[in-house]
Amino acid sequence: MRLPYRAEDPSVRYVVASLIAGVFFGGVGGGVAFPTLPTLGTVLGISSAMVGLILSANRFTRLLMNTPAGQVLDTVGTRRPMIGGFLLQGLAPFGYALGLQAGALPVSAATVFLASRVAWGVGSAFVFVGAFSTVTAVTTEANRGRWVGYMRGGQSMGFPTGLVLGGVLTDAYGYTAAFLTAGAAGLFAAAVAFAVLPRTDATVAAASSLRALPGLVAGDVRVFTVGAVNFVVRFLFAGVLLSTVVLYTRANGVTLSVLSATGVSGVVMAVSVGFSSLTTLVVGRVSDGLSNRALLTLPALGLLAAGFLLLGLVPTAAGAAVGVALVGVGVGGTNPPLLAYLGDISPADDLGKLGGAYNTFGDLGSTLGPLVALPLATRLPVTTLYVACGVPVVLVALLVALTLFGDRSPDATPTRG
Repeated sequence: MRLPYRAEDPSVRYVVASLIAGVFFGGVGGGVAFPTLPTLGTVLGISSAMVGLILSANRFTRLLMNTPAGQVLDTVGTRRPMIGGFLLQGLAPFGYALGLQAGALPVSAATVFLASRVAWGVGSAFVFVGAFSTVTAVTTEANRGRWVGYMRGGQSMGFPTGLVLGGVLTDAYGYTAAFLTAGAAGLFAAAVAFAVLPRTDATVAAASSLRALPGLVAGDVRVFTVGAVNFVVRFLFAGVLLSTVVLYTRANGVTLSVLSATGVSGVVMAVSVGFSSLTTLVVGRVSDGLSNRALLTLPALGLLAAGFLLLGLVPTAAGAAVGVALVGVGVGGTNPPLLAYLGDISPADDLGKLGGAYNTFGDLGSTLGPLVALPLATRLPVTTLYVACGVPVVLVALLVALTLFGDRSPDATPTRG
């Protein structure tokens, strides 16, 4: 059963605050990678396809690990698996720094970077799914959106910090300094988690089998729709935008003071993620007052599409700033309401696995995004690619309108397949 926390129990604040502290510094380590890794091709002689594979490796690994991680969290509790996840996230950037010493290693630089990204993916699966399971378990439908929003906002606020640090530190001190800083932040997150993350029991004595998961998703169209929205949002944001914006700033001469394209791309990405984080903090609480949390999804998707169109049609510094801000608001406006909605309709004994399934949809999008976007960006103008991103947003908005707007009673649980 769910942990017996009351809606205004002070321990709820303690649990969420401890999660925010850990995931913030973990997010710093993750953010450093994006303005630095896409430029590795010119530094280490790695092909654009291999760079795309390196960027996607952590997402692909987490894609495979999300539901097994949920199974572990359902059966043994969240504290120990999450601490282990934080440790892996903290160690991964030290692998990046090691990969720069390609000539002194018995394996290729690409292999070292791939292995490091895989380790980060395993760790982040336990951190992300564990955070969702913990917050959902200690909240109720009356306040779940608020606390999920705070947790996700704290998680994503670390990412723009890392984006800025990654771009600026690389410009000023080089790749090694950026990677070592990311590793230090990640290990600090593990220390925070060890010190303050509360011990929680398993939600059930014996969780259902992973083999039942496809039936849980297919048996309720609401679960599938929530996952589909997460897939599209992560495909476009973490997959397409964050892996190509450095190419966008270079191709269109977007500059900022003395920063190079790498430094500018870090700032641009930070603006987008910053707006996403701020929106996340607000919309979760707003969703608690609505009869249907999904009401917030359509305007958020509209802003997401508008942001990509502006980036494609107005490729200037001002256009980029407003465009990425709109994208950020769109991303932040979709995540907390739908994640809280999933918590509302999830059976207690399958909470971890359905949280893992939600992340699996998102990680599938994040994995496919760089694999599709980076090769296309070498053959097509990045602006054309961004304009085309409006199409999947429209399609998933139609799916939301058809499947979630008629449902006013999220108390119902998914049909088991």
